[in-house]
Amino acid sequence: MNASAVRRLTVAQALVEFLAHQYTERDGQRHRLINATWGIFGHGNVAGIGQALLESGPDAMPYLQGRNEQAMVHAAVGFARQSNRLSAQAVTTSIGPGATNLVTGAALATVNRLPVLLLPGDIFATRPADPVLQQLEVPSAGDVSVNDCLRPVSRYFDRVMRPEALIPAALAAMRVLTDPAETGAVTLALPQDVQAEAFDWPEEFFADRVWQVRRPAADPTELAVAAQAIRAARRPLIIAGGGVHHSEAEDALRALADATGIPVASTQAGKGSLRHDHPADIGGIGHTGTAVADDLARDADLVIGVGTRYSDFTTASATLFADPAVRFVNLNITPFDAHKLSATTLVADARAGLEALVRELSGHRVDETYEAGYRVGKAAWERRVDAAFAADDETARPSQSQVLGALDAVVGDEDVVVNAAGSLPGDLHKLWRARSPRQYHLEYGYSCMGYEIPGAIGVRLAAPDRPVWALVGDGTYLMMPTEIVTAVQEGININVVLLQNHGYASIGALSEGIGAERFGTAYRFRAADGSYTGDPLPVDLAANAASLGMDVLRAGSVAELREALAAARTSDRPTCVYVETETADTVSGPPGAQAWWDVPVAETATRPAAVKAREDYDRQAAARRRHL
Repeated sequence: MNASAVRRLTVAQALVEFLAHQYTERDGQRHRLINATWGIFGHGNVAGIGQALLESGPDAMPYLQGRNEQAMVHAAVGFARQSNRLSAQAVTTSIGPGATNLVTGAALATVNRLPVLLLPGDIFATRPADPVLQQLEVPSAGDVSVNDCLRPVSRYFDRVMRPEALIPAALAAMRVLTDPAETGAVTLALPQDVQAEAFDWPEEFFADRVWQVRRPAADPTELAVAAQAIRAARRPLIIAGGGVHHSEAEDALRALADATGIPVASTQAGKGSLRHDHPADIGGIGHTGTAVADDLARDADLVIGVGTRYSDFTTASATLFADPAVRFVNLNITPFDAHKLSATTLVADARAGLEALVRELSGHRVDETYEAGYRVGKAAWERRVDAAFAADDETARPSQSQVLGALDAVVGDEDVVVNAAGSLPGDLHKLWRARSPRQYHLEYGYSCMGYEIPGAIGVRLAAPDRPVWALVGDGTYLMMPTEIVTAVQEGININVVLLQNHGYASIGALSEGIGAERFGTAYRFRAADGSYTGDPLPVDLAANAASLGMDVLRAGSVAELREALAAARTSDRPTCVYVETETADTVSGPPGAQAWWDVPVAETATRPAAVKAREDYDRQAAARRRHL
């Protein structure tokens, strides 16, 4: 190629062309890095990125039309996670509210270590008129716009103030998106005048570029020390986090469990790392974990964290690992996470590290009484799951756990279940029987209400042959049903299971437990005393879903629910299964929390419920410890 060859394009056209030629490669398999661009257009991007997408055409850069900027980021995150972070999507918005609507989605992506490229429009770089429509004026700084809100929630941020600045900015953005230890939201803020400005670009900028996604091997010394610690442990426990899935390390984890007999518990992000019926799989861990997993965690003398960042739900707010002599070995590609809990570190790719541990631990196996003990605990928990799923009366309204039981009976190994917030994550973590590595899709790093429907769209785009279920409560649904229109428009066949329980069920239960007496958590009319304890609101969410274009199946009983779920799974259109759940105490529900979660309670109060809750809080908090 002629090194002096140039192509005259606008900045926006050059960026779209550049993105169309970026690829990732891991294990010899190549993937397109930026699969598509979501966009809502306004005066900050319509003449720039919008025109560039039109000019490039769908073969170079597919375009997806969204309804809400935050939802577009959620869809891109769902796509990236289902793609094991090897492929991502971009999101473009106008300036002003379109850009600030990105912030929640960006935080979600960065918290969960998932790549998404954000391309918000920005104010004029040349400032011909100051201020422009939707510009935030900061008297003490002329170089600040609302896009600066994205700085703390982005892994990389740059504002492209000159055409030639796009080259280093775009390359840096790709580096961060494809770095498994650094990835998250990446923001390139694009002043609207710069987007439309022409420049002579070197042809090399548009050449195919392949970004190798590394699998760094374990340091031999770290590996030897970690293996020695595992061999010396009498009651070791593996905690599988989301890094197992991102690295496609499920087979390596299963090989380690098969060879050593070490039990495997999972975080919300790591669930499905082992199939639910594997003898060593003991289910979720922490506040929403199983009894067998949490009991083993309390007695463990060595905890082996694989690809986990140890959130407070996982550690039961630093109360779960109770053995005075407990120590940690952390296998993580990110040193920041590997060093948590004063652990022995094994900084490496999860699959590479697990495969090395299998070799290093050859011939080692836990004591057979330890193995037999946790298998008894696993069987006992399975019986509790069966009881929660069971329905004695098929004509009765189902409880939430019975809804999960009905879905469990319908899905196959290939189905994907998407959820993020409310009471469902706890029930799913304790009860769901994951059949394949990517079946369980819980966004619980940010636990963002409204993620489920757009997230399911992203999953379906990444895996068009897999049935995808978005499980949403009424509170979550009301936050963000907008992308139903996108699913209908694009023919993206997702299934929405919409549970009506008339309020914030999860926060209601939490409120009751910490002495706030369910204040402000029910969707009801005001009573005479001013509280929200009157009749349920006369909303019809099923009718709402239908008005947005979905096929809707209403289920009034357990039997009708099973029929509706089966019909939805075979439908070729986006379908909503609507069910009002039974919350009465007479209905069997899921097992309660098996470990604590720290939500501070009022230290002084006059209401008896709060006084008692504080007594319980002080008792639980006394068990917290720092692992040094």
